[in-house]
Amino acid sequence: MIRLRIKVTNCPRRALTLTDTPRPDCPDCQGQGGIAHDYGDETGEYAGTEWEPCPCWTQWAVILLPLPARPRWLRRRRTARDPWAAGGYSDEPPF
Repeated sequence: MIRLRIKVTNCPRRALTLTDTPRPDCPDCQGQGGIAHDYGDETGEYAGTEWEPCPCWTQWAVILLPLPARPRWLRRRRTARDPWAAGGYSDEPPF
């Protein structure tokens, strides 16, 4: 059974897409849509993760509506004096 939802994607440009969602009560993936398998290199150190998609979910998307790009004059410019530009938090006391 297909469970549809509308999602905003950014690749290759912003668009509204219609996609399928994983089954939330799936006993194999617990609603994640797949199973992650960590693997290591020959020394036993972590080397990456492989993703195995679950059969309860189909990975397809249909573009419904391309979204326009935001005009340059509406984009927020970050300056060095902006306290929120560094990461959203300031280490200075409020007074």
